[in-house]
Amino acid sequence: MTKANICSASAMAEWSDTPLSLHNKKIWVAGHTGLVGSALVRHLKRAEECTVLTPGRADLDCRDQAAVKAWMDANRPDLVIVAAAHVGGIGANINAPAPFLYDNLMIGANIIHAAYQAGVEKLLYLGSSCIYPRVAVNPISENQLLTGPLEPTNAPYALAKITGIKLCEAYRAQYGCNFISAMPCNLYGPGDRFEEERSHVIPALLQKAHQVKREGGSIFEIWGSGRPRREFLYVDDLAEAILLLLKRYNGAMPVNVGAGNDITIEALARKIMSVSGINADLKFDETKPDGVMQKLLDSSRIQQAGWSPRISLDDGLARTYEWYCRHGS
Repeated sequence: MTKANICSASAMAEWSDTPLSLHNKKIWVAGHTGLVGSALVRHLKRAEECTVLTPGRADLDCRDQAAVKAWMDANRPDLVIVAAAHVGGIGANINAPAPFLYDNLMIGANIIHAAYQAGVEKLLYLGSSCIYPRVAVNPISENQLLTGPLEPTNAPYALAKITGIKLCEAYRAQYGCNFISAMPCNLYGPGDRFEEERSHVIPALLQKAHQVKREGGSIFEIWGSGRPRREFLYVDDLAEAILLLLKRYNGAMPVNVGAGNDITIEALARKIMSVSGINADLKFDETKPDGVMQKLLDSSRIQQAGWSPRISLDDGLARTYEWYCRHGS
């Protein structure tokens, strides 16, 4: 494949005034059963006249390079969104770091390379805010990437995601591929994984609060001191941001996507106690790690392009807990 086969990304303006049309396009949402992927599928099927490709894990193991290439050659998607990932909370990252590094390296590398080989028109790679240094200036701008050491509790996952970002940049520079990347803050919403050990903070706390409620418990215990501050974005707001980026963004630099405000874990836990209707004493297990003390993204670039979140944290928590009570409890 030569550069002539792909529209040169370097020749495009960072933000296009003429949105890329998704009409009649074949769009592969890799990771369509996950939190982000399922939200993307909902939005694409509701708002766009396109064909959404959703091979299951039984049909395609994205860690298998030959299988990914064969699937890509057979199905020839026009656009690819890489939302597939091996994910989990602090506990899972600490206890089983190898798959967080290996699986995510393989998923990103295989899909990005196969997309280049197949001449995919555009690819969006989904990263994570954990790519930024442990000690970063908040709000964290995109240019702080690789300016300091990572947070040790999730470094393997972060390293894999950084590699995916850099692969997108490398394929842009060498082959002119229009491969872009987005960095969301902490996500939550319908379709999340609700497990105490493997989940991210909101689904883990919602699941634990529901258990306290069901058992009539008097203690609601959370990991750490409760002092760290985190930023949370409802997954449907991220889906809208991803579609905006897919249509209009053509730049090499990753784009942060965040809610624009943060909250302490203690305050979050109290909101979750309220939304789940439990009356219990909040207890902090300070033998467990806090992680980074603050992580708030500077999302001004995508906000200037016209996107802003619509779902407040209170509303999003209520929607997520309602979904969990209907599907996960």
